[in-house]
Amino acid sequence: MLLFFAACTDLEENLVGDITEDINIEGISTGDDQGGSDILGGAFAELRNSGTAFHSSYYSVNEIVSDEMVIAAKGGDWFDGGILVQLHQHTYTPVHSFITNAWNGSYNAINTCNELIANPALDNSQISQVRALRAYFYYRLCDMYGNVKLITSPGMDEVQSDRAAVFAFVESELLDVLGVADVSAGFDPSGSALGTDVNPFRINLYGALGILSKLYLNAEAFVGTAMYDKAALAAGYVIDNGPYQLCDAGCSVSNLGKRPAVDTDPDELSGYAAVFAPNNDNNPEHIFVVEYDEVSATGMNFSQMNLHYSSQFTWNFDAQPWNGYATLEEFYNSYESGDLRREASFIVGPQLDFGGSAVLDYASDDDDIQLSYTPAINELTPNSLREAGARPGKFSFKQLGRPEMNNDYPIIRLGEMYLTRAEGLARAAGDWSLALPDVNEIRARAGVAAFGAIDADEFLAERGREMFQEASRRTDLIRFGKFNDAWWEKPASPAHVSLFPIPQDAIDASATGNPLTQNPGY
Repeated sequence: MLLFFAACTDLEENLVGDITEDINIEGISTGDDQGGSDILGGAFAELRNSGTAFHSSYYSVNEIVSDEMVIAAKGGDWFDGGILVQLHQHTYTPVHSFITNAWNGSYNAINTCNELIANPALDNSQISQVRALRAYFYYRLCDMYGNVKLITSPGMDEVQSDRAAVFAFVESELLDVLGVADVSAGFDPSGSALGTDVNPFRINLYGALGILSKLYLNAEAFVGTAMYDKAALAAGYVIDNGPYQLCDAGCSVSNLGKRPAVDTDPDELSGYAAVFAPNNDNNPEHIFVVEYDEVSATGMNFSQMNLHYSSQFTWNFDAQPWNGYATLEEFYNSYESGDLRREASFIVGPQLDFGGSAVLDYASDDDDIQLSYTPAINELTPNSLREAGARPGKFSFKQLGRPEMNNDYPIIRLGEMYLTRAEGLARAAGDWSLALPDVNEIRARAGVAAFGAIDADEFLAERGREMFQEASRRTDLIRFGKFNDAWWEKPASPAHVSLFPIPQDAIDASATGNPLTQNPGY
C-alpha cells in the first residue's frame, strides 16, 4: 500500500503528442494579413462568390465554350443532361444553368457594391474602389450578355439598356474614379482618389486602368467603334509608371507540391510558374487579383475540377478529384518545344505518387493500369477515356491540399498589359510588326526565341499560350473573329451565340416590372 501511494503522488502530466510550440505551415493563412478584412471585404469577396475560379458559373462558361478546354462525357460521368456538350458546341439556351449562375453572380455582386456605395462611412478612396469594382462586373455583363439593366442603387429597377449604353457606363465610371476626362496622349491619372498603394486584393489606379484597357481592347467587338489606341495608352501607362515587374529570373517561391521521392520535382517554382502558385501572394506581376485561401476565402477548386480521381495520391489531397476539365489537343500542341509555359500549365504523361511509385487507375479503360494523361481525347461523348486530355495545372497544387485552394487568381497582371499594349498598337496602326517588342518580352520570359515577324493569327496563338486558364479566351476569339469557327467535336456556330442568352429566369422575374428582352437568335 505504501509503495502504491508513493507511486501515485507524482501528478505532473507527460504531454505525449501535444503541441507545445507554435506551428507555421507555408501556404496556409487566415487571410487577415492580406488586406481582406476591411470594410470593402464583402464587396471584393463577390469576385469569389460569382464563380471567378469555380465550376458551374463565370469561369466555366468562359472556358468551356472556347478552344482551350472541354469536359467530355466519360460514360456515366460528366454528361450532366448534356449541358456541358451544349457549352462546347455552342448550342446553349436561355435555360442553361451555368449561364444563369453567371448572370446571377454578377448582379449579386453589383447589389453588394450598390449597398456599400450608399454607406456614408466610406471615404472617397473607398467609394472609388467599389465603383471601379462595380464597373468591372458591368464589364463582365457587357461582354457576356450585352443588353442588361444598369442598376446603380439598392432596390431599384431600370429599363434594359443596350450594349452601347452599358459600355458607356463602364467607361464613364472608370474615367471618373481615375480623375481623367479621356485616355489620350499625355493623360495623367496621378491625382486619382484610387491612389497607387500596392494591394492587389483592392483596386488602385493601375488596376482601374487595366480594366479600362480591357474595355477599350474589345470596344470594336462590343459596340462597333475601334478604340485600340486608348487600350494601348491605358496599358502602357501601367507598364511605364506602375511598380510592377514581370516575374522572371530571380522571382521564385517554394514548390509546395514537391514530392521528396521524385527527383524531377523542383525545390522552387520560378518565373511564369510562380505567378500562379499556391503561395503566389505578393507576386510582383499581380496588379488586381482575386484573393483565395483554403480556410477563409474559399471558391477555387481547380484540383477537384481538373484531375483524375487517382491523382489524389500525387498530392495527398484530403478529397478525391472529380476528373472533369481537360485541354483540347490542338491547343496543347500550339506550344513549341521548350516553352516554359507549357511545362507550367499542363499535366501530361505517367503519374507518380508522393513516394515515386506509379499511380494506378483500377478502372482503367485502356491497356495500361498506370494513370497517364494523354493530350489526345478520343471523343466528346459518350465514352471519353478517363485519362484523356492534358490537365490544366497552371494554378498548381500543393501537398496535403484541401479541395479549396490558396492560389490568388489574376484579373489584371502585367503580362497581360504587355499583350494589350502590343495588340492595341498593332491594330490602331494596321501593322502587326508593332506588336513584336512587347510580344518578344513575353516570349523571353517563356524561354522561347523571339519572333522576327507576326500576324494576327500568330498573335492570337501567342496570347492564348500566355493567358491560358485566365478566362479570357472566349473574349479573345470573338475579337479575332474566330469564336464561331469549327474546332474539335464542334461544328461552326451561328454568329448570335457570341452573346449568351439572357437567362429565362431573369426574363420571367422581370415581367412585373421593367421587362427584359431576349438577345436575338434565342
